[in-house]
Amino acid sequence: MSREQKLRAFRALHERPGAFVIPNPWNAGTARILTALGFEALATTSAGYSFDKGLRDSSAALTRETVLANAKEIVEATPLPVSADLEDCFGRAPEVCADTIRLSAQKGLVGGSIEDATGDASDPIYEFDLAVERVAAAARAAHASGFVLTARAENYLHGRPDLEDTIRRLMAFEEAGADVLYAPGLPSLEAIREVCGAVTKPVNVVMGLKGATYTVDQLAEAGVKRISVGGSFARAALGAFVRAAREVKENGTFTYAADALPHAAAHGFMTEAKR
Repeated sequence: MSREQKLRAFRALHERPGAFVIPNPWNAGTARILTALGFEALATTSAGYSFDKGLRDSSAALTRETVLANAKEIVEATPLPVSADLEDCFGRAPEVCADTIRLSAQKGLVGGSIEDATGDASDPIYEFDLAVERVAAAARAAHASGFVLTARAENYLHGRPDLEDTIRRLMAFEEAGADVLYAPGLPSLEAIREVCGAVTKPVNVVMGLKGATYTVDQLAEAGVKRISVGGSFARAALGAFVRAAREVKENGTFTYAADALPHAAAHGFMTEAKR
């Protein structure tokens, strides 16, 4: 499938009725598994990639070059459309954000995100006007490159539980040209519904974080179009790994093997999900 065909398929997912799930692989192998399981699109995860490389999940630990190399490996492992977690687009300046979008499209990605988080714990969120300017620059590059841009308002992940400001930012990002809007960490289904009602573009919600969880049907009823899982699949895999290792180290037993994916099944996933 060509990149143009993937782009059309990805856009169609956002236009059809109801909500769809876009899970987050962190390498080629997990991309192939998710493809074989029947998902329709994939999104990369900075957290999953960071943990896979032995790094902390921090924008300071990741470079544009390495993130895009990981994304390209995932693109090449699956026939599905792939969107990328692009952090803050790897730079404060709007022109850097635009460059990141153009480079992402060249890697075969059909979409990606831009955050208003700075990566600076002392000043975690970009000032409103600059945040909007950055999204506008990224959106211009996205529309010129055939790319679905997701704009993220990060207040709730950085100790700023301000729904009014979050909605203000999302509305401004929509006006600036973003194709999808996303505010990770919203505290309730009511808040999600309020966000969805305030904008006209598709809204992405992440599940798998701490706190309340909702079904696909509940989220669709609230107005959500796209549901991602962030780094939670990666953390679920790491949880099983740690439990198995602790059992061996602390108990000297190996019962974890009963729940392990059989070798033949893993082998099958790696072949079934090829292009």
